[in-house]
Amino acid sequence: MSEQHNAVLLTFPDAAGWRPAFEEAQHLPGLRVAAALERSTEGVLEVRDTFTRGAGVATVGSGLLGGMVGLLGGPIGVLLGFAAGAALGNAAEERYATEAGAALIVLSARVPDGGVLIVLELREASPGPADELAARHGATVERIDAHTFTEQVRAAEKKAEEQRAAEKEAAERPEGDGRAPDGA
Repeated sequence: MSEQHNAVLLTFPDAAGWRPAFEEAQHLPGLRVAAALERSTEGVLEVRDTFTRGAGVATVGSGLLGGMVGLLGGPIGVLLGFAAGAALGNAAEERYATEAGAALIVLSARVPDGGVLIVLELREASPGPADELAARHGATVERIDAHTFTEQVRAAEKKAEEQRAAEKEAAERPEGDGRAPDGA
């Protein structure tokens, strides 16, 4: 079976029992990111925990590479090279974090009142390990192909941007100018 890149959603109907499943999920083969979203019975959503495998590696690795290149410029070159490399690596990690945040917003509607949704980004050779984890902890499992899910997130971001632009345009338009919104 070929490897599948999926967003795997583990839904817990109540807030009890998700923590051990979240801890176990961190050891699933192919895991990149895990996040736990909880919705109170009053409907308030909270990100309860997150985990990113290899967090900080891009920042440190880029910094070290920049420092080695900086060796050509002496001690100051090493310092400047490390700083520049670390900044570039950090920018890449920040971009990924921003994209992950948008993905969680899209998934937030799936969190049941009083329940928890654990979101896993996995490259799976087999669905077995995640399915077994869900069964052990009483969660339901849903898989969304990563490419399909990325397109859903991009569409939601585009819609939100269009709405912000329309709201900004409406706020900048003088009240009672007598013109129709399309300028006619």
